[in-house]
Amino acid sequence: MVDYGIKFWSNDDFIIENGVIKVNYGKKPALIDIVKDVREKGFKGPLLMRFPHLIEKQVNKLFDSFHHSMQTYKYKGNFHAVFPLKVNQMPHFVLPLMNSSVGKSYGLEAGSKSELIIAMAYTNKNAPITVNGFKDKEMIKLGFIAANIGHSITLTIEGLNELETIIQVAKEMGEPHPNIGLRIRLHSTGTGIWAKSGGINSKFGLTSTELLEAISLLEKSNLLHKFTMIHFHIGSQISDISPLKKAIREVGNIYAELRKMGAKNLTAVNIGGGLAVEYTQHEGNNNRNYTLSEFSGDVVFSLKEIAKNKKEKEPDIFIESGRFISANHAVLIAPVLELFSQEYDEKALKLKEKNPPLIAEMFDLYKTISEKNAIEYLHDSLDHMESLLTLFDLGYIDLQDRSNTEVLVHLIIKKVIKLLKHKNHNDIIRIQEQVQERYLLNCSFFQSLPDYWGLGQNFPVMPLDRLNKKPTRSASLWDITCDSDGEIAFDSSKPLYLHDVDVTKEEYFLAFFLVGAYQEVLGMRHNLFTHPTEFSVIIKEKGYEIDRLLEAQTILDVLDDLDYDTKEIERILKQKIEDSLLLDEDRKKEILGQLYIMLSENGYLRTIINGEKE
Repeated sequence: MVDYGIKFWSNDDFIIENGVIKVNYGKKPALIDIVKDVREKGFKGPLLMRFPHLIEKQVNKLFDSFHHSMQTYKYKGNFHAVFPLKVNQMPHFVLPLMNSSVGKSYGLEAGSKSELIIAMAYTNKNAPITVNGFKDKEMIKLGFIAANIGHSITLTIEGLNELETIIQVAKEMGEPHPNIGLRIRLHSTGTGIWAKSGGINSKFGLTSTELLEAISLLEKSNLLHKFTMIHFHIGSQISDISPLKKAIREVGNIYAELRKMGAKNLTAVNIGGGLAVEYTQHEGNNNRNYTLSEFSGDVVFSLKEIAKNKKEKEPDIFIESGRFISANHAVLIAPVLELFSQEYDEKALKLKEKNPPLIAEMFDLYKTISEKNAIEYLHDSLDHMESLLTLFDLGYIDLQDRSNTEVLVHLIIKKVIKLLKHKNHNDIIRIQEQVQERYLLNCSFFQSLPDYWGLGQNFPVMPLDRLNKKPTRSASLWDITCDSDGEIAFDSSKPLYLHDVDVTKEEYFLAFFLVGAYQEVLGMRHNLFTHPTEFSVIIKEKGYEIDRLLEAQTILDVLDDLDYDTKEIERILKQKIEDSLLLDEDRKKEILGQLYIMLSENGYLRTIINGEKE
C-alpha cells in the first residue's frame, strides 16, 4: 500500500482502508463515494469538500492544549483566541466555526471594515473581537459601535496616528470605549516564507520610542485604563520553536515594564498567529519541529517565569492562529482529464517497410525486453533517441521517423517500469525524474491553490482510490489554464507517483488536502475560472449528508461580476447568429440553444468518459 505520507500530514483526520482514503470519523465514509454521490447529482468539474467536524476538532485541540499547559504550570492567567478572518472569510467556514466554539472565549479578528462587520454580526456573546491592520476614522468608529452593542473588542494600534484618531473619536462618541492594544515591533523574527512579518523592519508595530510616546498620549487623554493588550507577530507558519521562545521572552519583559510604568490594566499578551501546519508528505521535509503541546507549554512557561521574576501579574494569553484552525477542514478534488503519454501506444507507431537502422534496433529492443535486460535496454533506447533526434536536426531522417522514435522510447519506458515496478531500482528513479507522466487536471491552480503558484507552498496530494496498487508513473500535474505556471512539476526530492490509468475508460481523481487556509480568499480568476462547486459533508451516526452546496458560477455570472453587461452580450451574440449567411433558420435555432446552455454552465472542461460528459 502507498500511503502518500498520510501519517505526517493528516493528523488522523483521514485514513486509508481497502485501497481508498476515508474520513476517520463516524462511519468513515470514503471520499471517492462522496465524490460519486455529488457527481451523480449533476455537479461536475473540481469540487471543494468541507468537513465542519474538523473545524470543531481543531478549536478543541487548541483550547485543550493551552488549558492543560496552564494547569501543569499553575498559570493564573486565562486563555482566549480569535480567528483572523483574512485566512478564510467564507460563510460556509465562518458560521460553522462560530457554532462549534459556543461557550469558549473564541472570537474573530478583523483587518478591514468588511471583516469587522462580519465579526460584529457573528462573534458569540462574551467572546473577544480584535482589530488589526491600518485603520481610518470610520473603521475606528465601527470599533466604538461594536463596544456600544456589547462586544468585548480591542483595537490594536499600528501607529501613533491611529492612537490620536482613537483619542479624537473617544471625545466625540463618549463611553463605552473599546479596549486598546498596542502592537510591538520586536527585534525577534520568525522563520520561513513569512518571517518578514516580524523583526525591527516589519510592516506593522511600534518601536520602543513610539511605545513610550503612546503611553504618554494615553495618560494625557485619560485613556490609559483602556490599554489592556500588547500584540506581536513574527510570521505565519513558524517552523522552528526557538524564534517564538525568544520573542516571548522579549514581549514578556516589555509587558512587565509597561505595567511598572503605570499601565495596570494591561493584562493580556497576544502572540498573534504562526502556529504551523504540517504539509509534508515526505520524511525529513518537515514544516515544523514542535508539537502543539510543546508550543503551548513554552508560551505558558515563559510568560509565567517572566511574570514571577518581574513580580507582575501573569497575563491572559491571546492567540490568532488561523491556519491551524482552518487548513485541514477543506479538500480540493480535481478530476484527471488526460495522461499525455497515452498518445504513445502501439497504434501510434507507423513503421515503414524500411526504417533507419537505429529505429529498427529500438523496435527490436521493445519486442525482446525482459526483466533481466530491462535497464540495459532502457539505456540503449535513450542513447538511440538522442542520436536519432540529432539525425533529424541534420535532415537525415523525416518527421515520421522522429515520431516513431518518440513512441518507441515511451513504450520502452512504460514496459521497463511495468517489469520492475516491484523493485526500487535507482536507474528507474532517475529515469522517472527525466520522463514524467503529465496529468491534466480539471482545475485552476491560480484559483484553488494560489499559494503553490505564488509562494511555492506544497499541499499533500494523492488519488482517492487504487491505494492498494503501487503507482508507477512519476507525475507532473498540469491545470487547464493557458499559463505555463499552472503546473506542479515533478520534484525528485519530494516525488509524486501516480497510477497509469486510461481516463477514457475509468475516472481518476486527485485530492489536495489542507487547502482551507488562505486559498479560497486569495484565489484569482485567471482565465475567468471561478471557484469550484463546494459543499459541506456532515458526518452522521449512520453515514453522511451533503449540506450547504454552492455550485460553481456560470459563465454569465462570472462576466456579470466583472461588470460586463451580460444582457448586451447575449443580445450581440444572438444578433450575430441571426445575421449569419452561413446558417439556415433551423441551424440558427440549434446553435442559439447550444450557446444559451453553455452560458448557463461553469467554465470548467467537459470531456467524454464512457460516453458521458465530465
